[in-house]
Amino acid sequence: MTHTMLLRDPIHGDIELSPLETTLLDLPVMQRLRGIKQLGTAYLVYPGALHTRFDHSIGVCAVAHRIVEGLRRAGQPISAEEEAAIGAAALLHDVTHIPFGHTLEDERRLFPRHDKGSRLSRILAGELGHALAAQGLKETVAGLLDAAPLTSPHWMRDIVSGAIDADLLDYLRRDSFFAGLSHDYDDRIFRAFAVHDDRLVIRLVKHGMDRPDARSEIIRVLRLRYFLTERVYYHHTKVVAGAMISKAVELALDHGLLREEDFLSLNDWTLLERLQTCGLPQAEALAQRVQRRALLKRAYVVSSRSVPATLRTEWVARHHASRSNRAAAEREIAHALGLPFEDVVLYCPALTVMKEAAVPIENSRGLMHLNHPDDEAHGEIQALQDRYAGLWRFFIFVPEAAVAKAGKVCEALFGIQSEHR
Repeated sequence: MTHTMLLRDPIHGDIELSPLETTLLDLPVMQRLRGIKQLGTAYLVYPGALHTRFDHSIGVCAVAHRIVEGLRRAGQPISAEEEAAIGAAALLHDVTHIPFGHTLEDERRLFPRHDKGSRLSRILAGELGHALAAQGLKETVAGLLDAAPLTSPHWMRDIVSGAIDADLLDYLRRDSFFAGLSHDYDDRIFRAFAVHDDRLVIRLVKHGMDRPDARSEIIRVLRLRYFLTERVYYHHTKVVAGAMISKAVELALDHGLLREEDFLSLNDWTLLERLQTCGLPQAEALAQRVQRRALLKRAYVVSSRSVPATLRTEWVARHHASRSNRAAAEREIAHALGLPFEDVVLYCPALTVMKEAAVPIENSRGLMHLNHPDDEAHGEIQALQDRYAGLWRFFIFVPEAAVAKAGKVCEALFGIQSEHR
């Protein structure tokens, strides 16, 4: 087997990969991630945000080992084989990620999420699976990645994909750093992890007394999650560029020019190149506009401030969950404006929920979720959850020349005045 590898990472410093991790990293399915940017189209707003899923995967592996180290320090017995499985699963957690995956999967719902469906099973049937099987870890790692029944303790999966996990703790630091934003959390958090009833928890108690410092550090992580969502992940320029790429992909899929399985051999640049030369003028035009940063403009914007909760739920069911309903609305608006179908993009995200606020904690009263009403920080957590839910935005994007007319058309169609002027 390959020897260990020492890498220098801008976020975590020196990272030493085990022989198995080095072997996995060198496989083509992992090297492909060098061409998939972590933040998709955010580079159009934050030019430094060119870090990739490859970098992030190495960072998640390093963070997973730090969590293991913290658990051992707290008295949790962890075997070398268990740590090897955790490290491998952390390294591989994004192996099925496709170009602009969050936009295509989560926002426009063109494909199942990268961590669901059959993609991982297909990859595990190849040389990646053989490398894991050679170490007797294939089924264990598949279980940790939710591609097979879980055969190991549940806390091991929580390290890889829990409420506050290695994935989150890497991307918060990495995204902030490469976006040029000076926000971080303290490494003290790694001393707060514990195992309780087979689940990974945050221990907020010591010698029978609550630890305000540990609670404050968890809240700091949640605030950083909110900040990056507000400032980076939901930035309207990132949103429109991603939605234009997604609509180009949607058109190519509908005309049989792309298939889901094609995406596991593509990266960001090769997907854009393929769209620009696919032979379908509508898809080509959208991809070319993104490449030139000639983006569509906001014509209609409403948020949780103006759309009641029941109507938001209805709109999400109609325009987020259903491609056909979304396309019908886009066609109706395009017809009213005399525009081609590809020049109107409707963006309706899912309702925003801060799942990290439900992290299990251990305090002086026992085990509960951080956002439980009985926890002393409930008011602060609830306020943060409410603000996070308030980040929801519904957009209609059109060419600049049609913005004014489109705003009026959309106000008549949706019955709510646009917040964008």
